[in-house]
Amino acid sequence: MAGRRRWSTDEILDAAAELLRTGEADTFSVRKLAAVLGTDSSSLYRHFRSKTELLRAVADRVLRTAMDGHRPEGDWKQRITQLALRVRDVFGRQPQLAAVWGRYASGGAGSRLVVEEVLQALRASGLPDEEIPARYHRIAVLIAALVAAEAGVGTVAPEEREQGMELFRVTVLGADPERFPALAHFARDVRPLGADRRAAFEEILAAHLDRIEADVRAR
Repeated sequence: MAGRRRWSTDEILDAAAELLRTGEADTFSVRKLAAVLGTDSSSLYRHFRSKTELLRAVADRVLRTAMDGHRPEGDWKQRITQLALRVRDVFGRQPQLAAVWGRYASGGAGSRLVVEEVLQALRASGLPDEEIPARYHRIAVLIAALVAAEAGVGTVAPEEREQGMELFRVTVLGADPERFPALAHFARDVRPLGADRRAAFEEILAAHLDRIEADVRAR
């Protein structure tokens, strides 16, 4: 009787990514992945010691994709912005995996490439070395939060998105002007969370980087 096929690490990660694209991270399990591959969980644990380690490896593959062929250009702010947009775009094509990255982080070559690029850019900003790790952490948290928030909108089904838009319109345009005078005043100009997210992403990141630049100049 022939033995079961031995799956490579890359094949396991491909299958895990596809399973996550069609489901939720909360319901993902090594047992479900093993069933998709036609094997048992123990064979997968030879590659990854835990579900968390597996999910971190999936997220790291996305970061590696974002960094593939990346050539830093411009000043330090442009470098960080370019990197953030690459990460945003690659998770935008796989929004379910953005939640995995936000929750479990990542570890591996992709993560090292991203961290290295941000740290190098911050060193070029003129910040003293002792401040750079904390500044890096704030940038990483900001990018991860923006990416995860945008991806969350991207995973909503069209009919649910339309329901949400209708609820938004009712909430904003139907506000009692006596109780909510500011909301009533700006109602026709207030936009839902899903609108123009790329511009919002860039503006929020730019404001944060401008603050760092201002701190450097103040020295």
